Amino acid sequence: MQQLQARIGPNAKAIRALMAPLVLVMILAMMVLPLPPFALDLLFTFNIAMALMVMMVAAYMVRPLDFAAFPAVILLTTLLRLSLNVASTRVVLLQGHTGTAAAGKVIESFGHFLIGGNFAVGLIVFAILVVINFVVVTKGAERIAEVGARFTLDAMPGKQMAIDADMNAGLIDQNEAKRRRAEVGDEAEFFGSMDGASKYVRGDAMAGLLILFINIIGGFVIGVAQHDLSASQAADSYILLAVGDALVAQIPALLISVAAAMVVSRVGKDLDVGSQITKQVFSSPRSLAVVGGVLAVLGSIPGMPHLVFLLLAAGLGYGSWLLHERQQRAKNEPKPAPPPPEANAEATWDDLQPVDTLGLEVGYRLIALVDKNRQGDLLARIKGVRRKFAQDVGFLPPPVHIRDNLELKPSAYRLTLRGAIVGEGEAFPGMWLAINPGGATTPLIGTATTDPAFGLPATWIEDRQRETAQMAGFTVVDCSTVIATHLSHLMQLHAARLLGRVETQQLVEHVTKLAPKLMEDVVPKMVGIAALQKVLQLLLEEGVHIRDMRSIVECLAEFAATVTDPAELARRIRVHLAPSIVQQIYGPTKELEVIAMEPELERMVTQALNSPHGAALDPGVADTLSKSAAQSAKRQEDLGHPACLLVPDMIRAPMARLLKRAVPRLKVLSHSEIPETHSIRIGSIIGAAT
Repeated sequence: MQQLQARIGPNAKAIRALMAPLVLVMILAMMVLPLPPFALDLLFTFNIAMALMVMMVAAYMVRPLDFAAFPAVILLTTLLRLSLNVASTRVVLLQGHTGTAAAGKVIESFGHFLIGGNFAVGLIVFAILVVINFVVVTKGAERIAEVGARFTLDAMPGKQMAIDADMNAGLIDQNEAKRRRAEVGDEAEFFGSMDGASKYVRGDAMAGLLILFINIIGGFVIGVAQHDLSASQAADSYILLAVGDALVAQIPALLISVAAAMVVSRVGKDLDVGSQITKQVFSSPRSLAVVGGVLAVLGSIPGMPHLVFLLLAAGLGYGSWLLHERQQRAKNEPKPAPPPPEANAEATWDDLQPVDTLGLEVGYRLIALVDKNRQGDLLARIKGVRRKFAQDVGFLPPPVHIRDNLELKPSAYRLTLRGAIVGEGEAFPGMWLAINPGGATTPLIGTATTDPAFGLPATWIEDRQRETAQMAGFTVVDCSTVIATHLSHLMQLHAARLLGRVETQQLVEHVTKLAPKLMEDVVPKMVGIAALQKVLQLLLEEGVHIRDMRSIVECLAEFAATVTDPAELARRIRVHLAPSIVQQIYGPTKELEVIAMEPELERMVTQALNSPHGAALDPGVADTLSKSAAQSAKRQEDLGHPACLLVPDMIRAPMARLLKRAVPRLKVLSHSEIPETHSIRIGSIIGAAT
């Protein structure tokens, strides 16, 4: 049995391959060889069946490529109709004088049954069918095919780029990309072929019209001149046969035209035409009710056919009510509960939830702040915070994932960074936080607290005290602003941890668009992504913004060939960015009020931090140094100056790490980071006798 199937399989494939050439040869043979009336009946019936089958396939297809052979089918069916016209014309002109059955029963039936044997009615019906086919259906389908082919070809490069982008992003593999590219190419070829195939349908309608008039004139002349028939006899025989022949050919042509119009006018790739129309046209109970009401009004007008209008109105009204009830039941049906986890089920990778880079957990009273339906504006504030951070710091931070946490107090919130808590606070919707910037002395009635972002004394007050607090010098903000400001402050403090590998890659891609040649020469040829990320993190840890990525990359291009240590590269970049770093701390002023170290203390710290046996600073000295630095920083801030310590180059980095935890607001600069355009004035000395 298997051997028989193995033999039949290749033979069947070979026969299918020969089908199209054989059909073309038979079609062309019909134009030359005479056919008996029975063969004409069989072929005319096959032509009608073929047209119906093509129209059904076009109606039930979902995607255009489901019927990719349609342009070739249009060509074959057009040739079949034209060859049948030629064959029937030969029989009509040769045997038409013998009666209306000369060209077979199909033509005779169309001539007698459809038009009642009246050739004048037949001419009118044929003319109407030609107008419908040629002017209405074919003309519209031709225009749609032309525009569809143009738009498909124009969109082809964009679709190819989208496929390449999905493959580069890892969303699809190479095989899926090949399949999609082939589908895009096939779709473009299909619409291009349909644009040309629509011309076949148009030409077929014109050919049918010309063949009809040729048959009428030729048959009438042959009947009268050659067969000695009277004018009325010639008209009854030849004209009736010509009209019947034209109708037999025109009806399948109209079916093919309708099929072509359905194929090219399809929109969407999920449903067939019937399902799409039913779903979109008859799915609105309100529309059905309005149409039913209009018909009921028209049916109640005197002189109108009341039964017809009111019957349709009742049917539409019932359909509207039935559809509305069905939609209500579907809306009120309880959603199926998720299946309970199986007892002793095996753990899967789906049980592992990724940790959010930035997270905001809120108590249930704060949910309204993130609900747009309740006019919550916290989401908009957070978007603004991310945009401001990107503009100031120089890279786009990861999005903030917000969720409710029933374990928190109702008015509490919590900020997390990679799963670790970095900030907490409370916010009371409907109340205002009055923050004392330092000069307000008027007591306020409310709940005393501290500003969660900067630790300033503050008070939660009611709305009626808002104006009083503002006049007294307090900074008054709502609870959404409190949370957004706290988030912004923490993002600035932890900017280095926010710059992950993904953000670094996105930053490189963004800068590549602005300076492609520079980035191509440096990253990743001279500096890899990992090394670049480490260098940028070292800068961000000390509050240095990385907005000027072009200068940073230019500095890397200068030193990366000889220096591989990220810390040393970061030091040289700081010197390169010295003007912007100083401006970030001091603003536009040219005279810099700095904190210095007492010379003996500076010498001792330098020796300890640069010892050949490793940095080892005495704990007591380190504690004293931290306390003195904190006092000097406060003294500078009280005088309205930035807290900035100036130290030698070789100890700047370790001093910055040492003092960061004790005095986080203190900036540490080296001598080489002071631009030549600025002057220095020592305002406070650490270690000096007081």
